[in-house]
Amino acid sequence: MASKRITIRDHTAEANLFARRSVIALLIIFIALGVLISNLYYLQVTRFEDYQTRSNGNRIKVLPVAPNRGLIYDRNGELLADNKPVFRLEVVPEQSADLQKVVSELTTLLNIDDDDIESFQKDLKGQRRFKPVALINNMTQEQVALFSVNQFKYPGISVEARLKRYYPYGDTLTHALGYVAKINKRDLQKLAESGQDANYAATYDIGKQGVEKFHETLLHGEVGYQEVEVNSQGRIIRTLKFQPPVPGTDIILNIDVKMQQVAQQALGENSGSVVVIDPRDGGVLALYSNPSYDPNLFVHGISSKDYNRLLNDPNRPLINRATQGQYPPASTVKPMLALAGLNEGVITDTSRVYDPGSYQLKNGPRTWRDWLPWGHGWVNVTKAIEVSCDTFFYDLAYKLGIDRISEAMNKFGFGEYTGIDLYEESDANMPSRGWKRARYNKPWYIGDTIPVGIGQGYWTATPLQLTLSVTTMVDHGHSYVPQIIRGYKNDDDDAMYPPKENMPFLVKDDKYWDTVLDAMYGVVNRVGGTGYKAFAKTHYVSAGKTGTAQLIGIAEDEKYDAEKIAAHLRDNAMYIGFAPYQNPELALTIVVENAGHGGSQAAPVARAVMDYYFPKPEDETDNATQHSQSR
Repeated sequence: MASKRITIRDHTAEANLFARRSVIALLIIFIALGVLISNLYYLQVTRFEDYQTRSNGNRIKVLPVAPNRGLIYDRNGELLADNKPVFRLEVVPEQSADLQKVVSELTTLLNIDDDDIESFQKDLKGQRRFKPVALINNMTQEQVALFSVNQFKYPGISVEARLKRYYPYGDTLTHALGYVAKINKRDLQKLAESGQDANYAATYDIGKQGVEKFHETLLHGEVGYQEVEVNSQGRIIRTLKFQPPVPGTDIILNIDVKMQQVAQQALGENSGSVVVIDPRDGGVLALYSNPSYDPNLFVHGISSKDYNRLLNDPNRPLINRATQGQYPPASTVKPMLALAGLNEGVITDTSRVYDPGSYQLKNGPRTWRDWLPWGHGWVNVTKAIEVSCDTFFYDLAYKLGIDRISEAMNKFGFGEYTGIDLYEESDANMPSRGWKRARYNKPWYIGDTIPVGIGQGYWTATPLQLTLSVTTMVDHGHSYVPQIIRGYKNDDDDAMYPPKENMPFLVKDDKYWDTVLDAMYGVVNRVGGTGYKAFAKTHYVSAGKTGTAQLIGIAEDEKYDAEKIAAHLRDNAMYIGFAPYQNPELALTIVVENAGHGGSQAAPVARAVMDYYFPKPEDETDNATQHSQSR
């Protein structure tokens, strides 16, 4: 058997192979190291700023800081809208493992009512999970203490102190001031469309009605921010930078809250409204609508029960009767119609009409009754206004025609928005041929014109429009846009807004104004005037016009009997007036719904307001009989 041959190893070849492999491995290592160094350079040098920003984004948070809302004062410095600290229980949904269980436990622990739970569940659906949602909007001291003891059990839930609006005068100023309430989806959409959403990043409430809504931009202020450093759990370690918010502007209103209270007390339980304007600058001294409601209900989130109660109340407290109430103006507009008749030349200050107690067109089948069944006999324009003779104004309306009536009344502001700084306003209706054609697709008949002569028919007006017409009358065709806001507070002194003048109503002869104003003086100060009893023995001289607005038609052979008519269909009592007669300082309109005659029901309310504004001097002198024709 042959022996196996032993192969001798080639050490040189093996050494060369090892050397080649070592070089290749070394090259791979150097290449890998080069790539690693290149990437390190790219990350640490080239992309340094980018990754530093990202790192800071995880470590540093920018938090918006809400501005304090501006305060609201009346013309005498009384605080009408304040900011009060309240405690809210806030939940960050993403930080709660079992949110429904936690909410259930807290409901039992803190006795949270169903309305708060319902509101929380609703807000939860439209909110991002990392943003806090209020579980309780207004915690009691007991709830705060109870939760503080148990807070360690509930991560992501905390008590936060915030400033909330507070209205110390409650329902006295609701329809003028309005209120703030929680920002909803519609508000957010409007803010986004107007580019203001960033300024509301930390704000929870926004103006919803009245002055609070109209002057929202002024009252809100500008958002601030703070840069804070947080740890890996998101807790704030320290504040790096703080940019304080700019608080909202404190504003001053023309409103006199004490006059507002007088108006509220004078109306009592009656539905109606009181509007008082200073004719010298258009400042709204009082604007009260009854019934009213407490605006504080809306600030913390009104309950479903309370809201449904207001919504379904047959007296409609949510409506601002002063600016949205549309009433037949009745006899309160007879002075304005008389001015139109004088200016158009269809009557003079000596023109007379015989009133037998009714009015009928020649060969016409219909008869329009005067409020006095046996009539007033022969009356001129002055007497017709003083005693409120319907027949005279039926005849005047017939002579003027609807075209000239509508044109003249538009100049007094009827059928137009007044421009008051409230969004809640109606333009009511000043009828015309075009309006009837557009509304009913029917022509205008002469029978439609006759009742317009006594402020009835298709004509409606708001109390604010009536008051504006009075200011136009007392200033001989000049008037100002009604303004609730008077000015604002700054560091040095209060700044006042200048009045805005309306387009003047120019007439052919200025004496026409004096004729009508003298008649309004007679309504209050001459025996037989429809407002004479209500203003007997005043220590100031005023003038005005009463009105009684019919809400339903009465057949020619029937007599009005309030006892047989449903309460909500009874006549409205109305009054317009101004004082003092020389150089007037206030003009007003009173509406008392379903109360009856203006002279007995509305005029006493007007007197209560005027008595407040013109306090009786210590050395009382009866100057009610003093009167001068010069104005």
